Amino acid sequence: MSQQHSALAPAPTPAQAKRGDWWRDAVIYQVYPRSFADSNGDGMGDLEGIRSRLPYLRDLGVDAVWLSPFYASPQADAGYDVADYRAVDPMFGNLLDADALIRDAHGLSLRIIVDLVPNHSSDQHEWFKRALREGPGSPLRDRYHFRPGKGEHGELPPNNWESIFGGPAWTRVTEPDGTPGEWYLHLFAPEQPDFNWEHPAVGDEFRSILRFWLDMGVDGFRIDVAHGMVKAEGLPDIGGDGDQLKLLGNDVMPFFDQDGVHDIYRQWRLILDEYAGERIFVAEAWTPTVARTANYVRPDELHQAFNFQYLGTHWDAEELRKVVDLTLEAMRPVGAPATWVLSNHDVTRHATRFANPAGLGTQIRTAGDRALGLRRARAATLLMLALPGSAYVYQGEELGLPDVVDLPDEVRQDPAYFRGAGQDGFRDGCRVPIPWTREGSSYGFGTGGSWLPQPAEWADLSVEAQTGVAGSTLELYRSALAVRRAEPDLGAGDSVEWLRAPEGVLAFRRGEFVCVANTTGESVTTPAYGRVLLASGEVAEVDGDAKVPADTTVWWTTA
Repeated sequence: MSQQHSALAPAPTPAQAKRGDWWRDAVIYQVYPRSFADSNGDGMGDLEGIRSRLPYLRDLGVDAVWLSPFYASPQADAGYDVADYRAVDPMFGNLLDADALIRDAHGLSLRIIVDLVPNHSSDQHEWFKRALREGPGSPLRDRYHFRPGKGEHGELPPNNWESIFGGPAWTRVTEPDGTPGEWYLHLFAPEQPDFNWEHPAVGDEFRSILRFWLDMGVDGFRIDVAHGMVKAEGLPDIGGDGDQLKLLGNDVMPFFDQDGVHDIYRQWRLILDEYAGERIFVAEAWTPTVARTANYVRPDELHQAFNFQYLGTHWDAEELRKVVDLTLEAMRPVGAPATWVLSNHDVTRHATRFANPAGLGTQIRTAGDRALGLRRARAATLLMLALPGSAYVYQGEELGLPDVVDLPDEVRQDPAYFRGAGQDGFRDGCRVPIPWTREGSSYGFGTGGSWLPQPAEWADLSVEAQTGVAGSTLELYRSALAVRRAEPDLGAGDSVEWLRAPEGVLAFRRGEFVCVANTTGESVTTPAYGRVLLASGEVAEVDGDAKVPADTTVWWTTA
């Protein structure tokens, strides 16, 4: 059945055909559907809104679009609690809208990657509802992690695991007869019970789900919590057996990065390889080291994995070079491309992270020096796009959007915000709908306002305000992606040649291309390596030298 849909896969552009496997140097744009574009004026983004803005993404110069979840869901965690993996939530549209979106994207030579959430379902998934309804002994309970509690009356959780969102990772159910009963595992919100991947029905179901969306024509899947799914045998307490919680000298939790996940991905890869069109898997795998991440992208498993170590690195030349070297060294033996990412829907936007002092992490509550943050963000973008491999762009970063750090408490919707012992819970700040126009109730997002309030100053950051304006962040991105596509030494590859540079400056060569990134707060003098292709700030050249301003990246060609 898969072959009859192969025509839906987009033909590669001439540049892609010349490059080989498109995903090795792809620039992939993340769309958070709630916040991209609203077609019906209800204040919430939707698939038809995304479809209407596809020409913008083509003109931006990206290769593919990754869509965060749009499946049927009670939205306890913004769609990452899936009730039906084969249906579109009505707030986003329906399956016909999804089909039209995929077809239109392919007509514009854009590929579509969809989120897959295999670690857990919604508590409103039919399996889980039946498991509760049928009571202890129900075969459906074996598809999740139901366990009796500890203590004289089973009043204590089965182990000491904690939820990523705060509080115990276990919730006790009330049985059909009204008595307190078993406990079920949820590594995230209580509304997100974890699947038991030891049960064959779970694997069967997800192989079917993969085929459903591949037959619709999607070009790949981003796998949420790819490091989860498999739990250590016996669900041991953390700290209960020191040896089993250590691997390669790094802390490994008994519920994350277990070796058994790789058997699942080898099975999935066999399915994907049946389909024409170079479909791909991308792992959201939080691992202790880049070397552990490399395990997910071995030749018979997934194609790419997010480089969270790079995302968490501050704007510092020494730190950045170390992470770049570690990444390239880890990926080289398995033949996978490195990936580079600066922002996503779960972390503070890098224009705000770089506006603050180092060491504050990836969720920051202060605006910092916004001019400094934007200057560094622009420079960091050119550095990222110059590195060998694939790059990810989060919606709105091409506009230089900062995080919204002053949202009123009453409008917040991040579930982690309401669980004080978990994450900081300030992810709403990077999810505020993006501005398209200078005016309107939501700056062009839609006709009915937006589900999170937008700052008034975003009018000047809108697509309309920046389009055609020399030096704007939007035009910098457009130029950078065009140069990246045109320059034969950019994109795919597995190494860089580091050049001598002043302290606080990164300089490397890739064939006839040279990148210099000044991470210091002062101008520096470097050789003028050739013709300037692009720079994130004004560069002056005198007598064979170049004066590179503070927090600026420059691209040269020696050809």
